[in-house]
Amino acid sequence: MSTEHIGLAVLMLVVTYPSRAVGLLVPGIHRLPKPALDYLQLVGPAVLAAIGVVAVLVVVPEGGAPTFRIGVEAVAVVAGLAITAWRRNLLIGVIVAVAIAVAARASGLG
Repeated sequence: MSTEHIGLAVLMLVVTYPSRAVGLLVPGIHRLPKPALDYLQLVGPAVLAAIGVVAVLVVVPEGGAPTFRIGVEAVAVVAGLAITAWRRNLLIGVIVAVAIAVAARASGLG
């Protein structure tokens, strides 16, 4: 079992939890305008998406500069986004993206 991603998970919790729990932490938040509530609900997923994009599309070779790379992972992410938007179901989109990445890596493409 690898422990290298525990710090990232804790960071994601610290950054996204307050925006997701703002309804519990701030009394009377339901009186905010609907656009403000929608915005607050999307802060957490936006932060996670930014972290995910960097993890998938940016490669940092040892001792080198970060480079932008489009590989199988990027294709999986785009397919997952398309399925999520089409079906309006995040779980199906994630399953499709993971299945594409696993199949590509198993076949030696990724």
